[in-house]
Amino acid sequence: MPHMWWVVAASLVVGLVAAYLIWTAGRVERLHSRADLAARALDAHLLRRAAAAAVLAERRFGVELYAAARMALDAPPEEREAAENDLTRQLRTVQLDPADPDCGAVIAASRRLALSRQVHTDLVRDARSARGRPLVRLLRMGRGREWPRYFDIDDPTLTVPADVPAT
Repeated sequence: MPHMWWVVAASLVVGLVAAYLIWTAGRVERLHSRADLAARALDAHLLRRAAAAAVLAERRFGVELYAAARMALDAPPEEREAAENDLTRQLRTVQLDPADPDCGAVIAASRRLALSRQVHTDLVRDARSARGRPLVRLLRMGRGREWPRYFDIDDPTLTVPADVPAT
């Protein structure tokens, strides 16, 4: 009976280590899930901006902007970043009037896209950081999932002329 405290202490240590490992595995899984959801939200905002830009181009600005918007809408995943950057460059070349509903839709979609991109980047960074820890790599806690990827595009925020009040 005098050595029974070692068994209790060892059981307590094993229990704490197991609880930590379970918590860590759950955290890695949650971060991956949140990064996946943020990627879906980012994709939705990219589509909304491209669709709003296509409508704007059809009504006011013509072929180049429309072509960039269609390329962004139809681009395969491996070419999506380049297509979105082209669309951003095209949107920056036109004079957007926030009073016009079509321009306002593009400006609002671009703002939402910028926020969505920031959230996605933060979650991907956190997921990659958690997955890169030595214990997580050693125990292969994220093996069922691909590494989260950044979506690297230019800042999609559009500037509004100073003489025109933003809505």
